[in-house]
Amino acid sequence: MKRASWQEYQKDIADDKYYYARSCIRQNFFPGSERAFLNILANDLGKDIYDDPLHTSCTGIGYHSDVVPLETIMTVVARQFALMAEAGYENFISSCITSFGIYNEVLSTWEEFPETEERTRRYLKEATGRELVKPRSIAHTSDVMFTHRHSIARKAKRRLVNIHTGEPLRVVEHIGCHYAKIFPKSGIGGSEFPYVLAGMIESWGGQVVDYPERRHCCGFGFRNYLAQANRGYSIANSHKKLESMAPYKPDFIVANCPGCTMFLDKWQYAIAEMDGTIYGADGKGIPVLTYEEMAGLVLGYDPWELGMQFHQVDVEPLLDKLGVEYDPKAKYLGKDGKYIGEPKPVAVNCESERYIYEMKENLERW
Repeated sequence: MKRASWQEYQKDIADDKYYYARSCIRQNFFPGSERAFLNILANDLGKDIYDDPLHTSCTGIGYHSDVVPLETIMTVVARQFALMAEAGYENFISSCITSFGIYNEVLSTWEEFPETEERTRRYLKEATGRELVKPRSIAHTSDVMFTHRHSIARKAKRRLVNIHTGEPLRVVEHIGCHYAKIFPKSGIGGSEFPYVLAGMIESWGGQVVDYPERRHCCGFGFRNYLAQANRGYSIANSHKKLESMAPYKPDFIVANCPGCTMFLDKWQYAIAEMDGTIYGADGKGIPVLTYEEMAGLVLGYDPWELGMQFHQVDVEPLLDKLGVEYDPKAKYLGKDGKYIGEPKPVAVNCESERYIYEMKENLERW
C-alpha cells in the first residue's frame, strides 16, 4: 500500500479541451514531436486541442538568463492566459518544461503577492487591451500523455519489447528540472519520485532502469550553455549521468524536457569526439527520444515523420529491436523528396567501416 503522502503528489489533469502552448526551442530541436503530440491527441484520441497561432514564447530563457525582468514575463504570461480565454478554453497545457515552470511560478507569485497580479492586469490592459483570465488547470504535455497512456496502450501497434528476445526494453527516463524541482507538487510524484514518464514506459511494456544518477540534472542550465565559457559544466553533468547509466545497458533514454533530450543526445557525440567514449552497444550511442516519439512508435508512426532523423545518435538500432519498418533511404529526404544531405561528422552513429571509408575519401580529396 502506497504511503498517504503519495496522494500529495497527484494532480488534477484535464481529460479534454486543451489550449496548447508550443515551445520555442522544441520546434527547433525536435519539430516532429509537437506535431506528433497534436496528431495523437486530436486524431488518435479524439480530443479537443487548440494550437493557437497568436501565442508567443513565454520568454523563460531570457528570464532565467537575467535578460527579461519579472514584471515583463508576468505580463507575457498574462497575455497567454488571455488568449486562452478568448479562444474559449480553460485548460492550459505547455509543451516546454521551462514554460511549465514559469507558468507555475507566475501563478504562485500572484497568489502570494496579490499586488503583483494587480500590476500585471494593468500592464496587460495598457499594452494589449486584453483582460487576464487565469486557467482552471495547468499541466505539462507529458502530464497529458501520461493521463491518456492507457488509451494509447489500447491502440498500440507495438509494445516497448525487443522482438528478438521477447524481453521488455530497458528504458532510462529523465525528468527535466523545471518540471518538478521548482514546485514539487506541480509534477506527478514530486521531485524525488516522478512517475510521469515511468508510467508511460510501464503501460507500454517497457522496463524502467534505475541507476545512481537518475535524478541528476542534464546540465543545460541556460547560463551553463549560453555562455561559451560555462559549457564544460554542462557537458560534465551529462557525462556524469551517461557514465552512471551505461553499466545498466539501457536500450534508450526518454526525457520530457526539450533541452534535456537535446543535450543527452548531442553531448554523446561531443564526448565521443573528445575521448572516444561511446555509451551504447556495438559502437553506437544510446538513442534519446522525446515522449511523443516514444508514443508515436508505439502507435505505429513512421520514425522519419516523427522527425527522428534530427537526432545525433542513430535510432535505427532501437527501431530494429522494436520491429519498426522504415525506409533507410528516406531518412534524409526533404519535403520535395530530394536528398538534403547527411550530417557529418558522425562519431556515435556510424559503422566503423563507413567512417574509415569517408576518412579515406576526404584524405584523397585533400
